[in-house]
Amino acid sequence: MVGYQDEVWWSRVSQPNLHSWSEQDEPLRLQELNKNKDDPDPKALACYGMLEAGSGRMHLRFVSGRPVSQVTTDFLEWLCEQTQVQGKHVLVLIWDNASWHVRKHVKTWIREHNHTVLQEKQGVRIIPCWLPTKSPWLHKIEPKWAHGKRAIVEPARLLTAQELRQRVCGYFGCEQAELLTQKAS
Repeated sequence: MVGYQDEVWWSRVSQPNLHSWSEQDEPLRLQELNKNKDDPDPKALACYGMLEAGSGRMHLRFVSGRPVSQVTTDFLEWLCEQTQVQGKHVLVLIWDNASWHVRKHVKTWIREHNHTVLQEKQGVRIIPCWLPTKSPWLHKIEPKWAHGKRAIVEPARLLTAQELRQRVCGYFGCEQAELLTQKAS
């Protein structure tokens, strides 16, 4: 399987760039959204995603916290499980040079994971392919994020974190999986 992997922040407050219109001679009204002080949800939610090159299917996992190396390896492990369910044994992963992708922890995990798969003769090997630095136009998942942000926006009110996750998963047609969490070290 070939997949384009990336992370994105889904903001509950800032609005994406949108095209809009209003009635003739009427002003265009844009509502500025603010987070209440007693709102327990974060302003933005981090999300890992992989776009399958062949089918266009998205695999998403939201993060409780921020993307770090350990959460990245948890996501990769989950992707391997998803890939194996489809009867595939190799995942060619195309991704950018985000700091949590190129860290020693992640590279070591991939090497050890692939070694274990080869030794046990079962599982999914990962072949990472890094895109050139500062080249988002080569990353096929980037336009998906932009279209998704426009599709799930709620201009009149602030979405809760749960509503945001539901809308994103609904838009991309995928199950809402358990949150990835950062473990204390």
